Amino acid sequence: MAERRTRTFEGVLAQIERRIVEDGLTVGDRLPGERQLAEQLRVGRSSVREALRVLETLGVVSSQVGRGPDAGAILTSRPDGALTDLLRLHLGLAGLELREVIDTRLMIERWAATRAAVARADTQALAGAIAGMDAAGSAEEFVEHDTAFHCAIADASGNRLIAAIMRSLRDTMRHYAVEAVESLGDTAVLQADHRRIMEAIRAGSADEAAAAVTAHLEHAYPALWDR
Repeated sequence: MAERRTRTFEGVLAQIERRIVEDGLTVGDRLPGERQLAEQLRVGRSSVREALRVLETLGVVSSQVGRGPDAGAILTSRPDGALTDLLRLHLGLAGLELREVIDTRLMIERWAATRAAVARADTQALAGAIAGMDAAGSAEEFVEHDTAFHCAIADASGNRLIAAIMRSLRDTMRHYAVEAVESLGDTAVLQADHRRIMEAIRAGSADEAAAAVTAHLEHAYPALWDR
């Protein structure tokens, strides 16, 4: 009985998430009321209520009390934002080694930079992040703009899941990134790498973009490549 209840709840959650995507709902839109959802999905109201509670915990919806047109939870964020939070939590709890995170980031970011270059993506966000790093007064501030730069590459790939994973990886390794910048002291090499990556994407050179990403991570974490 418990197993059947779990399957029902998971099915309802999946159907609600599917509706959010397929109906093109955005922040501020309202989902159907609990009773209406139960009728549409052909499940009990308790299963709908439990699924909505999970979505509210994840920050995807905000429950509203009311009847008629005022009934139904309001969408408060896109599901990929909640996914980023969940991935960050799981990565933090997994106790992953820095090498594992960097290897994963290398694979993801090489792919993202390649896709961005092929699409000749807009590099305005990359340029803005580089300017922020140039003006940074501390390692923490530099890493803030550095994170924006690399997440912008993921965004430019056009794949939202890749972008969510990249944000999770960067948030998880923020402490290590600050230590790496402090250890290097001079960020000139990193900035040169950033400009090389940006110019490769702007020029539509996929191979150069991928090579530039690899060189950049080697410069940022030299100890990992010396092993």
